[in-house]
Amino acid sequence: MKSIVLKILLISSLYFGCKEKENTEKMEEKTYTYLALGDSYTIGEGVESSGRYPNQAVEILKSNNLIFENPTIIAKTGWTTDELDKGIEAAGIGGNTYDLVTLLIGVNNQYRGRSVSDYEIEFRKMLTKSINFAEGNPKHVVVISIPDWGITPFASERGTDQQKVAKEIDAYNAAKKSISDELGAHYIDITEEYRKIGASPEMVVEDKLHPSDLVYKSWAEKLAKVILEEISF
Repeated sequence: MKSIVLKILLISSLYFGCKEKENTEKMEEKTYTYLALGDSYTIGEGVESSGRYPNQAVEILKSNNLIFENPTIIAKTGWTTDELDKGIEAAGIGGNTYDLVTLLIGVNNQYRGRSVSDYEIEFRKMLTKSINFAEGNPKHVVVISIPDWGITPFASERGTDQQKVAKEIDAYNAAKKSISDELGAHYIDITEEYRKIGASPEMVVEDKLHPSDLVYKSWAEKLAKVILEEISF
């Protein structure tokens, strides 16, 4: 009888020990933080919040057992680099740090006819801030290239000089990539693909200018790939 009781106690001990370990592992499961900085392309003008590329990326990562909180998004339609800088200050996040930071800014600088040289100065400042938000680790920062709005139905209907816009966007992106490489951040080129797909009706929202969630899905997939394959948390 005593032997049976001891066996029962041993089995119970093993069972509850395993359950305790399982619960502890669940409690220790890390949840990461994500700061997305940008303009209309980051806030997702014309799409639901779930369709924004930062939100879609978080869902893809979740399906790969990498859990992120909902992204903190500081972005507004029409923002230039200097306006993003002011927006960051207004958000009151100075001193905060995040496990991941993305930066997509510059299209409105080009749209307003600002020089590439001025953009280089302001973008460098924004990327430096992004790295600081990432605890000083540039490998936890991902820069995304500027899409070419000149190929959209909006641009076509306005008679926009598409070659001029493309040339200027390329110059901006060259500067952006050069600075990203210099400071050690990841860089994703979404521009070339966007030029192939961005004019299709299903790829734009009602304003015929901003991307649909289908475009953002592609960006999210590219971002998730970099995170899963090239970033260590």
